[in-house]
Amino acid sequence: GAPFESTGKQQTGDVFKCPLDTRKSANCTRLYLGEQRTCGPLWSHECGSSLYSTGICSRVTRNFKLSHSITPALQRCETFIDIVIVLDGSNSIYPWYEVQDFLITMLQKFYIGPGQTQVGVVQYGSTVVHEFSLAEYQTVEEVVEAARSIDQRGGEETRTALGINVARYAFKRGGRPGAQKVMIVITDGESHDSPQLVQAVADMFPLRLFQVLGYYNRRGINPEAFLKEIKFIASDPDEKHFFNVTDESALKDIVDALGERIFSLEGQHFQSLVPLMLKSPFSHQDGILLGAPGAYDWNGAVLKETKHGKVVPPKSSYKDEFPDELKNHAAYLGYSVGSLVSPRGSQLYMAGAPRFNHTGKVIVFSLRNTGNLTILQALLGEQIGSYFGSELLSMDVDGDGLTDVLLVAAPMFYSEGWERGKVYIYTTSFILQGALEVSDRSQNSRLGSALAQIPDMNGDGFRELVVGAPLEDGHQGALYVFYGQDKTIKHQYRQVTDPELVQLIEGIRCSRCSGRQRRRSCGPRCGSNGSCRHCLVRPSHTRKLVL
Repeated sequence: GAPFESTGKQQTGDVFKCPLDTRKSANCTRLYLGEQRTCGPLWSHECGSSLYSTGICSRVTRNFKLSHSITPALQRCETFIDIVIVLDGSNSIYPWYEVQDFLITMLQKFYIGPGQTQVGVVQYGSTVVHEFSLAEYQTVEEVVEAARSIDQRGGEETRTALGINVARYAFKRGGRPGAQKVMIVITDGESHDSPQLVQAVADMFPLRLFQVLGYYNRRGINPEAFLKEIKFIASDPDEKHFFNVTDESALKDIVDALGERIFSLEGQHFQSLVPLMLKSPFSHQDGILLGAPGAYDWNGAVLKETKHGKVVPPKSSYKDEFPDELKNHAAYLGYSVGSLVSPRGSQLYMAGAPRFNHTGKVIVFSLRNTGNLTILQALLGEQIGSYFGSELLSMDVDGDGLTDVLLVAAPMFYSEGWERGKVYIYTTSFILQGALEVSDRSQNSRLGSALAQIPDMNGDGFRELVVGAPLEDGHQGALYVFYGQDKTIKHQYRQVTDPELVQLIEGIRCSRCSGRQRRRSCGPRCGSNGSCRHCLVRPSHTRKLVL
């Protein structure tokens, strides 16, 4: 994997395919997967002036063809609003260009686009005209250009009730299910159909209605009755839905305040749920478990994507292990996820929170498709800043289908002046058995930055553990193989250097062969019982490995 690889101007990351060949000239080939990366935790979508990093995970076939993508953390934009502007175009409106300037300035403040805000305009006086409908224009530029072309229709009467009634049906012309509905009425005079206003406003519920009044002081008319009518039209409370200006030239002064009030509406219905999704999901036949370390102000959460939809446990599910008094510590729950099979055969899940209380925590839990999450066990780190729980692995050492050990990595564990790392071994009863360390090397290592189970390598019938140490050898990195034994992992290790990597991978391939297949693929150097101490690639039989 090459996470910093660029495609054009975008740092999308990529994957390289490398032949298992001992020749120095063998080169890796870039696959140019682009957006087909397995998981992209910083994949973002635009909402108004903000970018929300919800993450995306994609499934690819063996041939690196995109199967489908999942974005369970993706939420609807807070600007998912349908706005109908009801514009008074009667003869009393003068000068028209100032009203038009206000309209254009207001439209330029809206976040117009697919999945965000869309706008329609209705103009009224004695009659009502649809200037353009909600779904007619998809960008700010298109809507502004349409607004520039709106001419004043005129009219001897100001029939506000009629305008509101017609505008109510305008939401059916391109309105979207689930979008917040907002109506903005812009007028300067008392309506000529005020007896119908009561019913017109009642029929608007539950739509939000904003009233913008441009009243002329120069008229010398007592505005009390007019103000009462206008405030009646606006939704409650008046101070949030009613805007009064003294003349058309002051209309633009209220644009920012009006925009903030409108876009605060949709945000009232949202929690800070999942702004960041984990890079590595755990797949199971029941669904895909994903971590969301950015959820709930970076305290984290987990969620599951199933064929029936996403399962999001309530925030209260975590309160016992992640109390409110530590809510500002950014636990990063969901930074790592996994599962295990208990001795009774039941499926359990696990998730790491490497920043919990600065020392880290791992929780083991059950999760039903109803969203009911029950925490069964919690494991705590011992050292501040060690990132305990940043990598998790459950191992079935003897191959009987049940989990034998749970491995929890603390790759930043500090020892004797070096960031060496440590991997903790727990039984399925969650009792600490010990820890895997590489203590004979005076260098930074970060042992445990990656954990993987591999097939039997030494012919004893037990699976092995491979642990990554990316900072060793001048940041070139190294791998360590820890051998399985019975239902646990031996503490003795074998370091795998770069020249030995091909042998290790071919050994894994040979361990999966048997009988005639083993002899044909690996040649006579493969021993009996799956032993592959010196199994090399034959020149005529090149294998491909995706790193």
